[in-house]
Amino acid sequence: MNQIEGRNPVLEALRAQAAINKLFVQKQAGGGIRQILELARQQGVVVVEVEKIILDRMCEGRPHQGVMADMAVASYMEFEELVGKALAQPCPLLVVLDHIEDPYNLGAILRSAAGAGAQGVIIPKRRSAALSPTVAKASAGAVMHLPVARVANLAQHVARLKDAGFTVVGAEQSGTVVYDVKLTCPLALIIGSEDEGISRLLKENCDRLVAIPTVGPIGSLNASVAAGIVLFEVVRQQRAQATPLD
Repeated sequence: MNQIEGRNPVLEALRAQAAINKLFVQKQAGGGIRQILELARQQGVVVVEVEKIILDRMCEGRPHQGVMADMAVASYMEFEELVGKALAQPCPLLVVLDHIEDPYNLGAILRSAAGAGAQGVIIPKRRSAALSPTVAKASAGAVMHLPVARVANLAQHVARLKDAGFTVVGAEQSGTVVYDVKLTCPLALIIGSEDEGISRLLKENCDRLVAIPTVGPIGSLNASVAAGIVLFEVVRQQRAQATPLD
C-alpha cells in the first residue's frame, strides 16, 4: 500500500498538505495524536477509527504508533481550479462520480474520461474509491494526466457547476435514450454508484437524464462501461458538429 506510518511522519505529511486518501487512527490512541486529528479536520481529511489489531494488520506488523495515512498516488486538484481549467477549453467536459467504490471501475472511468478529452473528474471524499495504486494500474496511467478533485458534498458542488454554466447530465436508465439527446458543452456527466445509481439529490440537480438502450435480459451496464459509452457519444457529437456530413 501507498502509506505512511507513525505519528511524526503522518504529522509532517499533513503539515506539507500532502494528498491523503484516508487517515486510519487506533481507537483510544490517547492525546498524542491530537495535533494530527486537528490538522486532518482543518484539511478535510477523512479519519477512520479502527481497532489496534486492524491497524497492525494494515501496517503488516510495522510500528505505527496508532496512526497510518493512506496516501494518494497523485495529488488532488482543488474544485475551483478544476472548473476554471475546464472552462478555459473549447469543450468543457467534467465527469462526476456518485460513490464509485470499486477501484477498478474508477480506474477504467479515468482512462475513458482521459481518452474522451475530459478535463477532470470529481469524486466525493467518503464512500468512494480514491487514487490508490490499484486505481492507477486500472487507469493505465491516466491518473497521472487527468486531474481529480475530491469534495465533501457532491450535491452542493454539482449546483455550483450549474451556476458556472455547465449542463448537468446524469446516466440513468429512466432517462431519454442518449443518442436522441444533444450533449452540448459545457457538460458535467454524472455516473451513479455500482449498486444504487445516482442519488436522489444529484438526480434532482440534473438538467437531463440519459439512458443507454440495451437488448435482452440485462437491464443495466457496469458503471465504467456506461461512462465510456456516454463520453464517446459526446465525442461523436462534437466531431459531427465540427465536420458535418455532406
